[in-house]
Amino acid sequence: MSVIIKPVISEKANYLTDLRGAYSFLVDTKANKIQIKNAVEEAYGVKVADVRTMIYAPKVSAKYTKKGLQVGKTNKLKKAVVTLAEGEVIDIFSV
Repeated sequence: MSVIIKPVISEKANYLTDLRGAYSFLVDTKANKIQIKNAVEEAYGVKVADVRTMIYAPKVSAKYTKKGLQVGKTNKLKKAVVTLAEGEVIDIFSV
């Protein structure tokens, strides 16, 4: 099971990185905080101080067509915000 799917690169994620040294990652929905911490430490060679997770529910959309009501949904997502120990840095753009 690959725990880390990809890093999140957005304005808010970059702001948190600059302000608090916190990095955001999309992770497997079944991964817990300990698995996320170990995966980040192994992949980037840094010391993790804190892990916070968020689960985003699937977004459901529906539209009326000639064939009736068509319903679709996106996948469930889990995002982890990883705070590193003092002085640690991850260079996401070089990986």
